[in-house]
Amino acid sequence: MARRLSILAALIVLGSREAAAQTADQIAERFIAATGGRAAYAKLRSRYTSGTIVLSTPAGDIAGTIETWNEAPNKVRTLIKADLTAVGAGPLVIDQRFDGVYGYVLDNLQGNRDLEGNQLETMRSGSFPNPLLNYKQLGATLQLTGKDKVGARDAYAIVFEPTSGSPTRFLIDTETYLALEVAVKLDVPQVGREIEQTTTLLDYREVDGVKLPHRLNVSSSIQNFTITFTHVEHNVRIDPAFFVKPPAK
Repeated sequence: MARRLSILAALIVLGSREAAAQTADQIAERFIAATGGRAAYAKLRSRYTSGTIVLSTPAGDIAGTIETWNEAPNKVRTLIKADLTAVGAGPLVIDQRFDGVYGYVLDNLQGNRDLEGNQLETMRSGSFPNPLLNYKQLGATLQLTGKDKVGARDAYAIVFEPTSGSPTRFLIDTETYLALEVAVKLDVPQVGREIEQTTTLLDYREVDGVKLPHRLNVSSSIQNFTITFTHVEHNVRIDPAFFVKPPAK
């Protein structure tokens, strides 16, 4: 009898794991439906966004500009400009490029550098327009870890586990099925340790049939900032060379 109960308990555990995996799949599919559906996502090949970024510093908020370019399957380039004169650093220009395999950062304050290690692997595991669309084809898994709160909202917590790079935790509203928060831990060589970055997704608006957050509140132990997108355009033509490391001068 004891052995039978032991086997039964094991089967219950295995069954609950399978149920959790199926529930994570269902939540991801409802998120896709809530933000526009697979047919709308299938029409997106690239995206250009521009807006403002506000950095929080001990000397007060510092405003700048941000532009991002994305192209399927996972290419991305981000350009940030700000004037840090108020904190004694002068103009800031960060131009981060990732061509789907290799990444590079042009940074006028901390120096230019290749993306390596955990940061590079995490970028390689990404997918445009959304990694939850095709995570199985990417070899990633989803796990439902329970429920959490984002402000007053209840949210499902699901973890996207790629084949390499850092896991990403999505908090998805239990009623609207919109993503409320995304958290990821990254090794940051510049500070010599792992940093957890949490992004709160706000102000969803529909663009070309897909709902996208237009304000991002980003926080970590080293920097807090807010991004507000004022322009979003899909299926822009982008030269492949635009994402690669610039040639040496």
